[in-house]
Amino acid sequence: MNAPIPRQVPDCLLTLAAPSALEEELLDTLLAHPEIAPGFTVVHGQGIGTHVELSSAMERVQGRAGRVMVQVALAQSHLPALITTLKTTLPSPQVAYWVVPLLAFGRLGEFS
Repeated sequence: MNAPIPRQVPDCLLTLAAPSALEEELLDTLLAHPEIAPGFTVVHGQGIGTHVELSSAMERVQGRAGRVMVQVALAQSHLPALITTLKTTLPSPQVAYWVVPLLAFGRLGEFS
C-alpha cells in the first residue's frame, strides 16, 4: 500500500479562469498532480473583457464567452511548481490566474 501524501495546510487560493474548450485538459493536468493540487473546485461561468476570445456566433452576439473557473486551495510553497506545470501544459493567454491569501481552511466535520 502506498503511503499517504503528506498534506500541508493550505494558505493560498489559486483561481484559474479558462475557456470551456480547455476544461478537460486543465482538469486532467490538475488530476495528474495530486502532490501539489490535492483537490479543487470547478465552477462554470462566463468571461467578459477585451482579451476574451468569442469563439461561437452565440458568444459574439452575447458579448461573453463560456469559462471554467477552477479554485485550488494549496500551500504557497507548492504554487510555483503548479504554475510552471500549468504554463507548460496550457501555454494559452486565454487562461488567466490569480492568487489570494487564504486566511483559514478547515472542515466542518471529520472524515471517517
